[in-house]
Amino acid sequence: MSKTMKPNRTYLFIIISSIALAIVLVIQCNWILQTARIKEKVFNDNANMVLSKTAEALHTDQDMFSRLQISLQQSEADKIDSLLKHYMQVYNIHINYNFEVTPAPASINNISGFVLNNKANKEGAYQACISGDAKQNSVDLMLTFPDKEAFIRAEMGIPFITSVILIFLVLVMSWHTVHSLVKEKRISEQTTEFLNNMTHEFKTPLTNIALAGKMLEKEVQPFLHDKGKRYSEIILQENEKLRLQVEHMLGMAALERGELPMDKREVDMHQLIHDALKTMSIQIEGLQGSVKHELEAERFTVRGDKVHLTNVLCNLVDNAIKYAKDKPDIVIHTSNDGSDLILSVSDNGVGIEKEHQSKVFDKFFRVSSGDVHDVKGFGLGLAYVKKIVELHGGSIRLRSRKGNGATFTIVLPYV
Repeated sequence: MSKTMKPNRTYLFIIISSIALAIVLVIQCNWILQTARIKEKVFNDNANMVLSKTAEALHTDQDMFSRLQISLQQSEADKIDSLLKHYMQVYNIHINYNFEVTPAPASINNISGFVLNNKANKEGAYQACISGDAKQNSVDLMLTFPDKEAFIRAEMGIPFITSVILIFLVLVMSWHTVHSLVKEKRISEQTTEFLNNMTHEFKTPLTNIALAGKMLEKEVQPFLHDKGKRYSEIILQENEKLRLQVEHMLGMAALERGELPMDKREVDMHQLIHDALKTMSIQIEGLQGSVKHELEAERFTVRGDKVHLTNVLCNLVDNAIKYAKDKPDIVIHTSNDGSDLILSVSDNGVGIEKEHQSKVFDKFFRVSSGDVHDVKGFGLGLAYVKKIVELHGGSIRLRSRKGNGATFTIVLPYV
């Protein structure tokens, strides 16, 4: 189940993001459509007002109305066109239009006044029926706008264009993000698999080197001079260092997959600190360094894996030794805060610049000077520390200033 946890989270993120994006796009498209409907309604209302005012003016001019019943002459057409232009200016309609005057259907010839459609008909024409007195036949005045759709889009203006562009950009960027995420995930999985295979391949030759070194130490070393004995010891020491690095990388891979076994029991952290420092005392004394204990916590028992918690402390102390300016001066302090045990490791090292502090817990990250790394290692120590602390329900933070050392503070719930 743990093996599929991360892939599931990745795909769940993609699904949720896609759903959220789809909802946003639907809302945005709905907003555009609603805006278009509102603009169209305003246009229809204004067009009907133009037609209404023009029809009313024609209805009151009985002489002209009588001439319209016979035929539409140029003078009458110019008069109607003049009225339409006037009212279009009044109602802020500035697009091309066409109009037509035709006899009205017989069914409405007995209606006095004029009848106005409240919207465009299927052919896109706005229509008003104009009647004279009861003895006169009615006529229809029809008004059409060939560029109506373009006018409405123009009325929507910059917000409409911006929305369309943003929708397009969001779709493109979302596709690119998902594509990149899937690609990076695949590369990460392939890299992890390669490192696992590579480190496993190292284990057999390292074991053989260790066996050969021990045989050399047992059977040949008595006959070697001092320099030869020293070379034999170096082979075994360096082989052990490389073996530990390989085990560390395998442990990190197992930790990433959630397969690292944990034997959680009650652990006395003060005793663990004393025991861990015993194993590192020779290294510290060899550098003429010092370790100061300030174990002030009244409750210092936590539930955890003793081996991994020891490794956490040793990693932090080892970091303090590596990055010491000259002689390492290390302070280990414990205290209580509510229901938590606070454990901090401070040093007098070179410190860490603020821009790097958010990355120090990333795998393979190491602070460097130019292109040359100051300290040897794979950059896995602090990543391992953070993972182990989190698996124990705790947290870790860093406080540091360039040139003034660093303090790593671990917060763990006590029992």
